[in-house]
Amino acid sequence: MFRPEGVYPAMLTPFDANGKVNEPVMRDIVDFFIDKGVDGLFPVSSVGEFAHMTLDERKRLIDIVVDQANGRVPVTPGVGATYPAHVLEVAKHAQAAGCAAVVICAPYYYSISQGMVEKHFETIADALDMPIILYNIPSFANEISPAVIGRLSYRPNIVGIKDSSANLTNITHVIDFAQSTKVEFNVLTGSEQIFYPVLCTGGKGSMTGSASVVPELMVKIYRSFLAGDHAAARRAQFLLLPLLRQMLTVPFPVGFKAALEMRGFPMGPFIQPLAPAEESTYHQIKDQLKQGIDHIVAELATF
Repeated sequence: MFRPEGVYPAMLTPFDANGKVNEPVMRDIVDFFIDKGVDGLFPVSSVGEFAHMTLDERKRLIDIVVDQANGRVPVTPGVGATYPAHVLEVAKHAQAAGCAAVVICAPYYYSISQGMVEKHFETIADALDMPIILYNIPSFANEISPAVIGRLSYRPNIVGIKDSSANLTNITHVIDFAQSTKVEFNVLTGSEQIFYPVLCTGGKGSMTGSASVVPELMVKIYRSFLAGDHAAARRAQFLLLPLLRQMLTVPFPVGFKAALEMRGFPMGPFIQPLAPAEESTYHQIKDQLKQGIDHIVAELATF
């Protein structure tokens, strides 16, 4: 069964003047990522503003990415929603489109118990005959506790997790549980600032917004680690951090979109309008982001 491994960009979504997915730009972005050596694609992501899209718009985005990828790398779209019926509607569309797996966060907006979180995933896993990647992002959705992750990992179609908690302690316990019980369950980080440390503890890759901006840098961290070149992996990890801090000076995901624009991809109007102060900061940081990206690209040439 498919299991996620390597570098997956959490894909940003370009919008046109009508607030719809800009298909030509999206196709260009897919080619850009694949040319940079990524191992897979994660569209309909948090940084890609899936919460602003209707279910039909999410399905259309999946179709565009799958078609453009054309089997070159696996596509694992996000299909999270507030309750199982909506999750399954998008997930079954993704399965029919040829996706390798789906990424599912816990329900969001309403706070629920860990028992309900577990039941949510059990309901979906029972109804869906394809690989499922859990998505732990407690800043936006109900947390999936290590205990719940451990129990869910025994299910044959729950094959891994994208953990965006940045909680290296919990992530390490989940990795240890999988290793000690010999459960086939891959742990990928959704927090780019700890990519190298997660690899060192036994993690299998990353699904991050930064891989949408500097995919070649994230690939460098991963490939260096696999080659046993820990000095290069650490160097690349720390090379990322100044750019990440710059992108986070404006509300998420605005800084990531600004940075991707600096790589030549028009991202279109903001779906969520910015306040004047944020819009001013957005315009101020674009040159800094361009300089940060140029510095990373130049440094990578010296590795």
